[in-house]
Amino acid sequence: MDEPIRAPEAPPPKPGRASFASFAPLWVWLVLAGLFGGIVGLGGFTVNYAQGLSYLTDDPKACANCHIMREYYDGWNRGSHKHVAACNDCHAPHDNVVHKYAIKGINGFRHSYAFTTGNFPEPIRITEMNRDVTQHACLTCHADLTVAISHDDDPNPTDCLRCHAGVGHGK
Repeated sequence: MDEPIRAPEAPPPKPGRASFASFAPLWVWLVLAGLFGGIVGLGGFTVNYAQGLSYLTDDPKACANCHIMREYYDGWNRGSHKHVAACNDCHAPHDNVVHKYAIKGINGFRHSYAFTTGNFPEPIRITEMNRDVTQHACLTCHADLTVAISHDDDPNPTDCLRCHAGVGHGK
């Protein structure tokens, strides 16, 4: 009896040499590529539309990208601090660059979330974390004036913002 003709057998795969693409079918890779592209595209559009890279600078105009900040920017522009301090001088820490950009990142996320969802109080109010940063900036810049009245170790330390809350914004 004649034996049927068989196709030659493929050599067995070499151990440990499975291709990366063989872990999932093609449609899974296409879906993942589409999701990745959508996220990167939407993220890039959002950063561009919101002028996100401007927040990495020290330019006060970046703070006025949001319409709610226009009043504060205009106040600073008319105020006594315009010639000696920009937004980051009062609202970002100066102890190290990691701390500065960590606070800017936290604030950026909070601001983006708040303004996107519309979930923020009007008029806007400073958070406790930002109040501490601003308080520290006041005491640092005005150390020659505040050294005699600054009581950091006191249970009720000096609170510059209690009396001078609007001074940086021309109020």
